[in-house]
Amino acid sequence: MRGHCILSHGFESGPDATKVTALADAAQRMGWTHERPDYTDLDAMREVSELGDVAARRERLLERAHAAAARGPLVLAGSSLGAFVSGWVSLRVPVAALFLMAPPIRLDRAHPLDAARVPTSVIHGWHDELIPAEHVVEWARGRDARLLMVADSHRLSGHVDASADAFAALLAGL
Repeated sequence: MRGHCILSHGFESGPDATKVTALADAAQRMGWTHERPDYTDLDAMREVSELGDVAARRERLLERAHAAAARGPLVLAGSSLGAFVSGWVSLRVPVAALFLMAPPIRLDRAHPLDAARVPTSVIHGWHDELIPAEHVVEWARGRDARLLMVADSHRLSGHVDASADAFAALLAGL
């Protein structure tokens, strides 16, 4: 085993979603173990916020990340809200790298995306209807992150294989 990956799905998605499944397959091929937490119960909690219970999502990932980091190298990966909570957790648990798909750079004014200064790869769509591409480019530039911009929307549905390839490249570089 080279290390462990925790793959966090986006809002109103699930642990069997196409993108996180493709990342799990890539991790497996690269000799990394992986897990895909289920946040669907928290996403459904609309009485907390329009994005569900984001704080509980962070805490669920934090608990899993603490346990995994104690066993060896840890990589956090996530899509959209999953990317946001991965960044937050990376500041609290030692991680080897981050892989962020369609990351919300500004979840809201009070919550900008922050993350540990570790090797980071980002994939984002030029035509993302929720997160402006220029915000992601600026954020990635400030961190010297590897950035792959693609002709796609927020869901990156046309670039699942490209996402898995970029994730495998990140893991190969560790």
